[in-house]
Amino acid sequence: MKILMVLTSHDKLGNTGRKTGFWLEEFAAPYFTFKDAGAEIVLASPKGGQPPLDPKSNEPNFQTELTHRFEADRAAQAELGSTRPLASVSADDFDTVFYPGGHGPMWDLAEDRNSIKLIETFFATGKPLALVCHAPGVLRHAKTPDGKPLVEGRKVTGFTNTEEEAVGLTKVVPFLVEDELKAEGGIFSKADDWQPYVLTDGQLITGQNPASSGLAAKILMRVLNR
Repeated sequence: MKILMVLTSHDKLGNTGRKTGFWLEEFAAPYFTFKDAGAEIVLASPKGGQPPLDPKSNEPNFQTELTHRFEADRAAQAELGSTRPLASVSADDFDTVFYPGGHGPMWDLAEDRNSIKLIETFFATGKPLALVCHAPGVLRHAKTPDGKPLVEGRKVTGFTNTEEEAVGLTKVVPFLVEDELKAEGGIFSKADDWQPYVLTDGQLITGQNPASSGLAAKILMRVLNR
């Protein structure tokens, strides 16, 4: 089993002067879920190399058992530090793709032609794909083979408007994930803020927030093992 994980290369939080990137728990939880299941994992990002970590995600309040495990795993750190350029990977070489969130993907992956093509190819070939937290926003330009929005008529979730409001970034982000998925015809639903919530609609798996990342990875593994 070969799994592609796609991370952001974007590190600027709008015009705030603060840093952003990928959210550590949303990478570590699925990474070790896949690793412990014996999967081969390949990491990619738009620019390749070391993807930027959202520094807030490494604060004590947001650390978990699996983020600590990552910090102690030199091999995993080395792997993360040498992601492949997104343009160099092909959906044909993988069984599935997983997109961790963090605010970074809203700026680069949401508009990245290689990412959009990758998602569309995974979908068109019937392979499962999973995206959590802000990452479902990168579906905004993805289309089905017949040219319709990929999320149209499908059950989806992602980082909610109320969660974005709670972190004070409603006016900073380029779009709101919940609003964008609804605008593209997605059937959006959610749990209470910060609670784990994952939806599966056919081959598409989406998770609401950081707490949903491990669960989304486990559901993806179940789909792959059917």
